[in-house]
Amino acid sequence: MTSVTPGAPGAPGRTGPSVRARVPRPRGAWRAPEASRSNALHAGAWWVWALGLATAASRTTNPLLLGLLVGVAGYVVAARRTDAPWARSYGAFVKLGLFVIAVRLVFSALLGSPIPGAHVLMTLPEVPLPDWARGFRLGGRVTVEQLVFSFYDGAKMAALLVCVGAANALASPARLLKSLPAALYEAGVAVVVAMTFAPSMVADVARLRTARKLRGRRAGGVKAVLQIGLPVLEGALERSVAVAASMDARGYGRRADVPRAVQHTTTALTLGGLLGVCAGSYGLLAAEGAGYGLPVLVGGFAAAAAGLWLGGRRQVRTRYRPDRWGVRAWLVAGSGAAVAALMICAGTYAPEALQPGVVPLTAPTLPLLPAAAVLIGLLPAFVAPVPRSPAKET
Repeated sequence: MTSVTPGAPGAPGRTGPSVRARVPRPRGAWRAPEASRSNALHAGAWWVWALGLATAASRTTNPLLLGLLVGVAGYVVAARRTDAPWARSYGAFVKLGLFVIAVRLVFSALLGSPIPGAHVLMTLPEVPLPDWARGFRLGGRVTVEQLVFSFYDGAKMAALLVCVGAANALASPARLLKSLPAALYEAGVAVVVAMTFAPSMVADVARLRTARKLRGRRAGGVKAVLQIGLPVLEGALERSVAVAASMDARGYGRRADVPRAVQHTTTALTLGGLLGVCAGSYGLLAAEGAGYGLPVLVGGFAAAAAGLWLGGRRQVRTRYRPDRWGVRAWLVAGSGAAVAALMICAGTYAPEALQPGVVPLTAPTLPLLPAAAVLIGLLPAFVAPVPRSPAKET
């Protein structure tokens, strides 16, 4: 005879599952969830995070801190980017940054630099220039100090490009366009199309080079570049025509019938707000305008926001499943803002650590507090939703 445990399925006197079974909690429940349509991170959070890193990069020329910023951005991109075509453009931005450094060094060697130096590296043939070009030179002495200064300056520009490339690789342009205010929709479409063109072109180049390699042809050299360029431009033209056709089919450009007085008020508020933001920003940066800078800046933001709200009434479009700014978006955006704020504060008490000198020539050192502030930018690699792998999607 078999005994039945009370509360078990099939036991007498139990009409339904009134007692909920206790499910053991997985060991990794505290980790970031897998990305889906419902919990996808807001695209604006990625841009705020990247702009925070870019602001921090603009405050220093220390190559150690700049390299740390680039490493933080690269780690987050490697951990949280998807397999979309626009997400593969990060490597192109890194190569562009290296190209900027090389061009900066070449221009410094050929055109000279106002930085004095005692360590002459080489002497190039100098071309005599007329009197009206006094102050410029072509060729001449090339010192180690001027090359180091140019390298620091080029590294800062390269770090800015890498931060923008990280945002471009992590934030979906379509989701970013959907999150823009209605008054900026048309300008946002132009920006998004321009931002999408470069990653798509990079993906087309990679695809065509792979096809040439599979056919046993060379993928490098001037001849290969010329043969790849025509299909890439043809694909870009076809993509542009397809985007124009889809925009026309969706009624792009339609506007609501808004009274003329509301249109004039919108224009006045928007332009006045932007002028107020510029004047307030100048007042905060200038020493003599600290008294009126903050009130004018706040008033400018308020007027610009009111103008954007009124301008949104001219748009007749609706949003389908708008993205929500959740807790994880606040953490991602806050980490970038914290990096920027701490780096700005570090520039007030340790400017020599953020701006290493070149005359006399000294080796840069890694300041601990700014380096710890930069490491806060790694937070998105642990709190942002994990991209879904292609194996699970199939």
